[in-house]
Amino acid sequence: MPQRISYRTHKAGSFNRLKLVEEELASPEADEVQVKVKAVGLNFADVFAILGLYSATPEGSFIPGLEYAGEIIAKGSEVKDFEVGDRVMGVTRFGAYTSHINIDSAYVNKIPASWSYEEGASFLVQALTAYYGLFYLGNLQKGSTVLIHSAAGGVGLLANRMAQKIGAFTIGSIGSASKIDLLKKEGYQKYIVRSKHFKKDLEEALRGRELDLIMECIGGKIFKTGYDMLAPQGRVVNYGSARYEGTSNSPNWPRLAWLYLTRPKIDPQKMIETNKGILGFNLIWLYEKKELMQQILKELEALDMEAPFIGHRFKFEQMHEALKLFQSGKTMGKVVLTID
Repeated sequence: MPQRISYRTHKAGSFNRLKLVEEELASPEADEVQVKVKAVGLNFADVFAILGLYSATPEGSFIPGLEYAGEIIAKGSEVKDFEVGDRVMGVTRFGAYTSHINIDSAYVNKIPASWSYEEGASFLVQALTAYYGLFYLGNLQKGSTVLIHSAAGGVGLLANRMAQKIGAFTIGSIGSASKIDLLKKEGYQKYIVRSKHFKKDLEEALRGRELDLIMECIGGKIFKTGYDMLAPQGRVVNYGSARYEGTSNSPNWPRLAWLYLTRPKIDPQKMIETNKGILGFNLIWLYEKKELMQQILKELEALDMEAPFIGHRFKFEQMHEALKLFQSGKTMGKVVLTID
């Protein structure tokens, strides 16, 4: 059996448990391809899973990671759409922090010829999240206004590009003024640096426009303020809650408990009266809907998206350093690790 190098944690709960290990990898099953991984993309879900704060986190020992890119080096007997040597990008329900992976061929796609492995590892999770949230749940239309939180992150940048393609008006929110230049370059019509003046700043950015959709991943007061300002038939698509993110190697349970107990409460009766909606989802659910995911990927291909923006590159051996930067909230675009 071939050997592979993986980051594995024997149990969720601390970054300190994440260790680099060498282990055997079986041959691919009939419907699988074996990929020599060249690049791994980081996501918020990775951090939450490692710390044990993600409901879908496996019990016991597991390899984190949701997306990667690499070269097919072997394939099962039933695989018809791929050949050894193909450059592919893929998603997986954990297991991407590794040098080699066996994966159902339905969950890999060929990397566009002009894209690098790093760009391939930066696309699928963010693109699926942004597209499903904007169009399947958010019903975004030409001329609609969408508020995109974490606007300089991987999902935020792609969501803006997708919204711009159909003629929507985009407002981006960021946590630091250092990210303004990137939002301008990406074509956001308006931007907000989140502060205690968020409501006033959002009103100014709207300038009388109705707020039709919010791509929400912050939570807390920011969530409530945005929801209150939604127009009739407006929607919040909730795919994360960055306020629970910390900077330590293990969860601060008292702080998390306080944040949980003080989270905003929405009255269903008021939702009827104000004609607003909240829709939540996570990509793990979409991963289980193989046919739906394939349909969305075809629609994404038709959009002819540009290569994603990579803000930070690390070597695979710098995983802990990369995760700490990701925790800091100072990242822009995608954080990618390359495997030599």
